[in-house]
Amino acid sequence: MNVIKDILRGIAIGIANIIPGVSGGTMMVSMGIYDKIISCISHFFNDIKGNIKFLIPIVLGMAIAVVGGSFTIEYLFKAFPLPTTIFFVGLILGGLPAMIKKVKGEKPNILHIVFFLIFFALIIGLALLSGTEGSQASTAISFVNVIIFFFVGLIAAATMVIPGVSGSMVLLLMGYYNPILTEINNFIRSLINLDVSGLLHGFGVLCPFGLGVLFGIVAVAKLIEYIFNKFPRYAYYSIIGLIAASPFAMILLGSFPAVTVLSVAASVICFAAGFIITVKLGE
Repeated sequence: MNVIKDILRGIAIGIANIIPGVSGGTMMVSMGIYDKIISCISHFFNDIKGNIKFLIPIVLGMAIAVVGGSFTIEYLFKAFPLPTTIFFVGLILGGLPAMIKKVKGEKPNILHIVFFLIFFALIIGLALLSGTEGSQASTAISFVNVIIFFFVGLIAAATMVIPGVSGSMVLLLMGYYNPILTEINNFIRSLINLDVSGLLHGFGVLCPFGLGVLFGIVAVAKLIEYIFNKFPRYAYYSIIGLIAASPFAMILLGSFPAVTVLSVAASVICFAAGFIITVKLGE
């Protein structure tokens, strides 16, 4: 049962990571597994068997989400923009009560509030900047591009792990979001059709990108663990700011051409469903 729950957690994290404006790190926090994931990555070789046992179902869920989500999420946002957006708002806010509990018992000081406001403003600023999407980057295979793919993966991973910061939004700003998503879709199609040429091209793009993601996650995990150990309350107030700002960022990034009574009613149901799912997965 725990394995199934971890796979579902991984699916939620994976879906969050492929949607601009939604943070995979925030989903980890909302479901109460952020600290454990960071610890497993930072101290992987201290308990290889235990860490693999915990991480594999989550990674599997994330892989399922990336493969399935890359085909379906775009459709849901286009067909049902408001309910889909509000569903993710519910997923994010479902973890806020648990985060607030971590800072209860001590009155916040000025610096706590400053950190909350700084990180709240950071997410809103990124959402506003996303309107200036970078020009679409080339995914042609060359030595220089392979190096670039690695560093793009490195940057994307760093932002994916930090709660509240959307790695996919950063990819969008750099002009790599749509090209990387297209490469994933094309690689899957090539695998199904046994297209060797397509598989080799996809491997040439996605392999260095994936290695960059792996290195980025490990490096940032160690930094975040240090911050949580040395400055826990500042870290929690910063994350609360990131989480609180995420719904506003999603709405700023969204496009809602036809808001009807039916879509609002569906959104209320979706919000409740998302909120309850996060609470249950966090138990």
